Amino acid sequence: MPAGPSRRAAVGDPRVDHRRRRVVAVRGVRLIWGMAPNLADALRLMLVTDDTLLAGRDPVAACAAAVRGGVTSIELRLKRVPPRELVAVARALVASLPVPVLVNDRPDVALAAGAAGVHLGPDDLAPALARRVLGPAAIIGASVGLAAEADRARNADYWGVGPWRATGTKDDAGGALGEAGIRRILSLAGGRPCIAIGGVRPEDVGVLRGLGCAGVAVAGGILGGADVEERAGRYGER
Repeated sequence: MPAGPSRRAAVGDPRVDHRRRRVVAVRGVRLIWGMAPNLADALRLMLVTDDTLLAGRDPVAACAAAVRGGVTSIELRLKRVPPRELVAVARALVASLPVPVLVNDRPDVALAAGAAGVHLGPDDLAPALARRVLGPAAIIGASVGLAAEADRARNADYWGVGPWRATGTKDDAGGALGEAGIRRILSLAGGRPCIAIGGVRPEDVGVLRGLGCAGVAVAGGILGGADVEERAGRYGER
């Protein structure tokens, strides 16, 4: 491995040089990111947590199983959890997992937990403002399901594009984009990595990567059964 930044940088040190698109290390994550040369690698398979799908299971244990199965990043989305508990869960994930942890909607929680960054929807804080809160090292993702949402997402590091097909996991996800819709959004992305989300099945991974997606984000396909590790592994086999 070439010489570079310390392998044990403290939380709060600069972690990611986005302009050079080389991930050196990620805020609060112990993995040596010389193993993952760019952000797109970390986005290859993102697990999105969900209160209903977890069904009372320990989110940290479930995410750890998913990582063993091949998940490369976590988006912590727990809508029913109070903020203080959400911070505690995020901190536990950051401390125990060798992949980036992003917090859905809440830059304040991401900052308090030392998470790698945040994922924002069209109705959340604008990515440019989140960057002011979290600093230049944070990974900021934005959901883009319509061409009209693209301009607001220009300051994000990656886009979550979807829904790929109709999904019951997120009530406000909108109509399915399909291949034509995914292509249309990707054409507006300006070269930033995009991940497809919304009803993505293991057999869709090759198609979506062929369209130009850097990866996929999955909730029910991984958390919708008892063996989380095995279900995550199905996505890595494609």
